Amino acid sequence: MRIARWAVGGTVSEGFVVGENVIPFPERRTVADVLASGLEAAHGLHDAVAGGLRPDDAHVALAAVRLLAPLVPATIRDFVAFEEHVEGVSAAVDGKSEVVPEWYQAPTFYFTNPHTVIGTEDELSPPACERLDFELELAAVIGAGPSSTGANLRSNEADAHIFGYTIMNDWSARDIQSREMKVRLGPAKGKDFGTTLGPWIVTADELAPYVDPEGFLAVRAEVYVNGTLVGEDLVSNMGWTFAELVAYASRNSRVVPGDVLGSGTVGNGGCLAELWGRRGILEPRPLQRGDVVRMVVEGIGEIVNTVGEAVAASPVRAARKTSRARMR
Repeated sequence: MRIARWAVGGTVSEGFVVGENVIPFPERRTVADVLASGLEAAHGLHDAVAGGLRPDDAHVALAAVRLLAPLVPATIRDFVAFEEHVEGVSAAVDGKSEVVPEWYQAPTFYFTNPHTVIGTEDELSPPACERLDFELELAAVIGAGPSSTGANLRSNEADAHIFGYTIMNDWSARDIQSREMKVRLGPAKGKDFGTTLGPWIVTADELAPYVDPEGFLAVRAEVYVNGTLVGEDLVSNMGWTFAELVAYASRNSRVVPGDVLGSGTVGNGGCLAELWGRRGILEPRPLQRGDVVRMVVEGIGEIVNTVGEAVAASPVRAARKTSRARMR
């Protein structure tokens, strides 16, 4: 089952993708409504809508619509769950290829901006930067689960809160990110200008055949720049399962329907920074205006974005220096 949001002209609709058509939810329901109802209710709604589809029913060809991001996220947590990615990027940052011991102790994530999410085929508006990069990821989308609070879940409970999955591109301005993280905080402005989600949400049961005996999703992920394959990996190379990521996110906290949890960047060229770190040079070159980034994940589909013109930012004043002996 696939769930999407789309636009025709200025009208936005939300519903199911059935074959090569899109069918709106009845009674003006939204993706948020469906996530809050849970996966079982969504299947019942899908069967009622798609099962009664007739040639004269109001539906639209998928090719005739512009797909939007498949949901308006409540929050976006982005993990760093691939050891190979951590090792390669560390070399790009400080010249030393390593995975710090703390990485193995627990899954680490940061929060990114749900207000700058774009969909497939949208043009990315990056900040003015020297090292624009992509990050190939798979993301879990949270729906209603057996725990009404979504707090302090165990991994076996957390799995039932995963409604489905979507492809995620965590766009990154590496030079801005590097400056920020020297202050031991972030990433912030090096990330929050854009995140692609799409092309739709594929429900968890559809991907069940790809789950390996250890609970990992053994789906292939690929990224292309201007038609050239740059990176490829199996999502099952994660250090933790998605259920474990959800459980950790809920620790002393909550996950709620509409939350998005990114896997973090896959290894083996899932981003340019990993390759820069391993090769010691900016090869392939950083992304530039007009570049087309295409990501493909087995069992889900693909997202495609073109890099647009950089947006010049207003200058930032340097901080004043103050005396620590100053009277308070």
